[in-house]
Amino acid sequence: MDEKGIMTLPVVFSRTVSVYPTHGALAFVGEKPITYAEADAGRRALMALLEKAGIQPGDKVALLGANMPNWVVTYFAITSMGAVAVPMLPDFTPREISYILSHSEASALFVSKGLRYKVAKDLPESLQYMFAMEDFSPVSGNDPLPHFDEKGEPQREYEVNEDDLAVIIYTSGTTGKSKGVMLTHKNLVFNAMKAKKIHPIVPDDRFLSILPLSHTYENTIGMLIPVVSGSCIYYLKKPPTPAVLLPALKKVKPTLMLTVPLIIEKIYKKQVLPAFTKSKLMSSLYKMPLFRKMLNRIAGKKLIKTFGGEIGFFGIGGAKLNKAVEEFLLEARFPYAVGYGLTETSPLIAGFGSHNQRLQSTGLPIEDLEVIIHDPDPKTGEGEIWVRGDSVMKGYYKEPEMTREVLTPDGWFKTGDLGVFDKDGYLYIKGRLKNVIVGPGGENVYPDDIESVINQFWFVDESLVIEEKGKLVALVNVNIEALEKKFNELKESASEFYEEKIESLLNEVKDYVNSQVNKFSRIKSVKLQKEPFIKTATNKIKRFLYQK
Repeated sequence: MDEKGIMTLPVVFSRTVSVYPTHGALAFVGEKPITYAEADAGRRALMALLEKAGIQPGDKVALLGANMPNWVVTYFAITSMGAVAVPMLPDFTPREISYILSHSEASALFVSKGLRYKVAKDLPESLQYMFAMEDFSPVSGNDPLPHFDEKGEPQREYEVNEDDLAVIIYTSGTTGKSKGVMLTHKNLVFNAMKAKKIHPIVPDDRFLSILPLSHTYENTIGMLIPVVSGSCIYYLKKPPTPAVLLPALKKVKPTLMLTVPLIIEKIYKKQVLPAFTKSKLMSSLYKMPLFRKMLNRIAGKKLIKTFGGEIGFFGIGGAKLNKAVEEFLLEARFPYAVGYGLTETSPLIAGFGSHNQRLQSTGLPIEDLEVIIHDPDPKTGEGEIWVRGDSVMKGYYKEPEMTREVLTPDGWFKTGDLGVFDKDGYLYIKGRLKNVIVGPGGENVYPDDIESVINQFWFVDESLVIEEKGKLVALVNVNIEALEKKFNELKESASEFYEEKIESLLNEVKDYVNSQVNKFSRIKSVKLQKEPFIKTATNKIKRFLYQK
């Protein structure tokens, strides 16, 4: 694409259609992809349906669906006629969905069959029509109901400008307050084109999409980038459990994938680490740097084979990657890549490809985006990350006060994240500003760093460090299955013995962590978190639910 051209979604989509009309575009795993020409015909036919439903430029149209080719076609149809797409996360509760439909004043809703139960019967007055995402048939609305004609054509031409609103994405963040982030056509296209420079992408590339399309991370990096590149995207018909994902990887043999840290961390803890610690001899060898690197290299080759054998870019984002896991990926020569961004920045701010990794860094800022450390600490260089450029959102929908809190008059967006640059310009994230715990002497304590140490334990699934009465406390969710394998007697043991064993392990965690961190970061106690932590779409724990 000519970067001086108009940066709108219909322009980039139409250019791909004109260059790669017969190339596979979208498919379910195991099915023949529809071509870009066929996707374009579907887009235009859907625009005709939206016209029949009375949708005008500027109107809001909501999407509540599992990942599928029709989700993508719907998204481009809405934005091609100057209307505004309102994607909703499948994990949103019925109450959240009702709020978003009302707050956004959506005129129509496309919903997949499996999620229809989440839509309340009492729809807001603004919502005139509801359509099934699988076949675009009408579900409800005013008579006469408009019907989809696959040969339909829009009756008018639409002029869409770069600064027009393209989407409103309601975040499901760690703070509990869902905000409608307004992103323009230029925001999204600019970010996709600049992010694309981190790793070369060609029409023969195959993406396997496993994260929700309604999240900006998957939406921009996992949908827009392959579309502007003429690549093919494959979707799963069921949630990405190992039983579903492993056969899909063999069929698609993806060259690119996007994930969150939790996925690769589970693979490391449940498959890689047990293989290297199953015997005293193996465990001893694995502690020696030379043997560890050799073993990790062998494991890396097996891991690449597990992911289909042709993976060249394994993107990890949405949360901080565990240091021990990243060290393994580096030594295994696995083609992982890390990025950093927020919904408000469309999303990518910084990243690296699978060739220039740097341990625990999120890479270099993307081209033509200003990224600074505001008011850095004179000793550490740490400060809040501020961003300015064409990726930065228009603001929060119907929230002018909230918008003014994060956007300065001269265009800087305050990310709320603490970071620091190294001498080569690589960015390192220290944690969320609001999550930092100030020690008794004014020292900054970063819960993420302590959690990273805790999560290295073989029986720990997840952890959360909070402050209670001025002391640091770690909440730990353990892997019962791993414990049962290690201690067979747990399966039939009395509850007293079980509790004693757990207590002993938690004390072990406390002693080890306190030997590894500075004195300001030492934890007072470790408590068992019996239920899994409640998380966001990118598997970040909703901290506000656990802070007292």
